[in-house]
Amino acid sequence: LPLGADRAKSSGPRPRLTAPGMAICGSSGAATSESRPLKVCIVGISGKLGLYMLQHCLDRGYAVRGVCRPESVDKLEPYKDRVEVFAGKTNDRGIVQEAVEGCDAVLVVLVPWGVENYASGTAQAVLDFCEPNARLIFSCGWHITKDGADKYAFGFQTMVKAVGWIAKLLRFVDIDDQVRACDRVFASDKRWTVVRGSDLEEGESEGLPVWSEHVGDPILESNLVRRVDFALFMVAAITDDSLVHQAPAIVGCKSKSALAHAKGT
Repeated sequence: LPLGADRAKSSGPRPRLTAPGMAICGSSGAATSESRPLKVCIVGISGKLGLYMLQHCLDRGYAVRGVCRPESVDKLEPYKDRVEVFAGKTNDRGIVQEAVEGCDAVLVVLVPWGVENYASGTAQAVLDFCEPNARLIFSCGWHITKDGADKYAFGFQTMVKAVGWIAKLLRFVDIDDQVRACDRVFASDKRWTVVRGSDLEEGESEGLPVWSEHVGDPILESNLVRRVDFALFMVAAITDDSLVHQAPAIVGCKSKSALAHAKGT
């Protein structure tokens, strides 16, 4: 839910992740080479979105390192020798400081696990320790608003409030903490982008999603994007300076509303 709800029916098989192998780092990161490729850190690398971002980065020839919880390190076994892994909670300031050192970009999956400020702690650590000119790309759901001009359906707002209340009561997630995390990002003068995902589905890539500044705009009406393409947008944003200090709400480029918008323009 923090990143957009999964649709019950998948429209196809999950794309294969084919990169080989991984190197687990201890308390210090690898030295930066003067002739290195673009270095990217993925905070939350072992989740579904993180793995897709990892593959997109490798496809571009980027040097990748990532942060994931110790119990999730095994998920990265297929990437041995190609990824530096920092095992720890994503809100562990020491781990984040080591992981983002020397990185040109940081991709952050803002998941508000538990009720102990996990998402806001993650965001603050990245903001505090990233390189001065690093590109910072954060993921979240449509419920996040940058300027208050988004227009939500009554049912959507009711669902977010109800699910958020139940999840917090069960101490599973705290959606309000994701809001606090994004507010910290919006207040920062770093080179950030907050990517707001619609409902998610699996399937082969359809291409780079389209976006609009505000939820409620007609182009976003379909409210659906493939998770692999959400990741594609996150990675593409690294080199798109037009998205700096923007909070794009995205939808699949082949969704009905996107195609209707393209036909009308």
